[in-house]
Amino acid sequence: MSTNDILFVIRFIERRKAMSVFSIAEHVVYGESALSDAIPYMKKEGKRPLIVTGQHVGKSPMVEDLVSLLNKELMTPVIFDGITGEPNDVMIKTGVEIYKNEGCDEIIGIGGGSPLDSAKAIAAMSVWDGPISTFDETKLTKPMPYVTAIPTTAGTGSETTKFFVITDTATDIKMLLKGDCLVPRLAVLVPSYTYDMPKSVTASTGLDALTHAVEAYTSKKAFDLTDTYAISAVKIIFEFLPKAYTNGRDSEARKQMMLAAFEAGVCINNSSVTIVHGMSRPIGALFHVPHGLSNAMLISKCLGFALDGAYERFGRLGKEIGAVSESASDEEASKALISKIEELVKICEVPTLKEYGVEEEKYFSSIEKMAHDAVASGSPSNTRKPVTEADCIDIYKSLYY
Repeated sequence: MSTNDILFVIRFIERRKAMSVFSIAEHVVYGESALSDAIPYMKKEGKRPLIVTGQHVGKSPMVEDLVSLLNKELMTPVIFDGITGEPNDVMIKTGVEIYKNEGCDEIIGIGGGSPLDSAKAIAAMSVWDGPISTFDETKLTKPMPYVTAIPTTAGTGSETTKFFVITDTATDIKMLLKGDCLVPRLAVLVPSYTYDMPKSVTASTGLDALTHAVEAYTSKKAFDLTDTYAISAVKIIFEFLPKAYTNGRDSEARKQMMLAAFEAGVCINNSSVTIVHGMSRPIGALFHVPHGLSNAMLISKCLGFALDGAYERFGRLGKEIGAVSESASDEEASKALISKIEELVKICEVPTLKEYGVEEEKYFSSIEKMAHDAVASGSPSNTRKPVTEADCIDIYKSLYY
């Protein structure tokens, strides 16, 4: 058997091992009329939904329209707008108490990734008997409340994933909790809801979606279905994120970015994330850097580290976005992809940790803990190259300036 034959067999075995069940939201409603079109699905599930959101979106016309449409169907929603910043266990506990005390029977999350993650967490914890840090989807046998997810940003993909990220306030660790039961039953995608996103949020969420797509494509768990979604999302983001960042009212750019964010969410739901997300969560937990922004800060250095473990995969993406010709080597195409990512990060004016205001002494004294927490999260193990705590320490040290 030739060397090429052996490599083919190894890759075939690896892909067979990586294949998994492909899961997605039960119903996806898309377009400018999506909210009204989605109401019948919500009406089937109950009469008193808990709307989970933040204070800004909670006072917006989007929530006013949602409440009005629900009221027309004789539904009496309760609003919980206590998601301030990225969610923690205290916020979720409060939401669960309101859900139970108000006699709610389903949950609607509307907003960015934090309210959507919180909606899923509140649904899970409303039937889970232990504290959130002991969540185990394999033991979650009670029926969960029906969850509707309505994103107002284009990036997190939370509307179609089986994950939520919650900070444990006792340990300052960002917990990634997962389970097929957490996939929202209904995803409602209204592109115009993203028009008023500030430029900084457009950048961080858009680069978050890019991170999802690239990590999912280069993950050990990638397979044919996720590859299709990932390549599509990467190509859309490179074309339309600069346009959405420059002009938030560019309707085509906003439409395409919402689709790309959804596709990228589908990807990580099925083939997971890798080193970037593993290293991003500790930065968010300790220094309260928004998740999408910390991903954007890390993406070039982390993927640059991972390149030589998957030149073929990274190279394919480089060719798909036109960074090099089809005749280029995988290594050349991989490096060209990283250069294009660096250009996009500059276009989106992503700050360094120092520019963001993270205290230098505290940051460097926290690096060993962050490296330990990153590896312990499990995400770096999906990288097609071994990732050690020492590797993470080196990347963290290079990141600050």
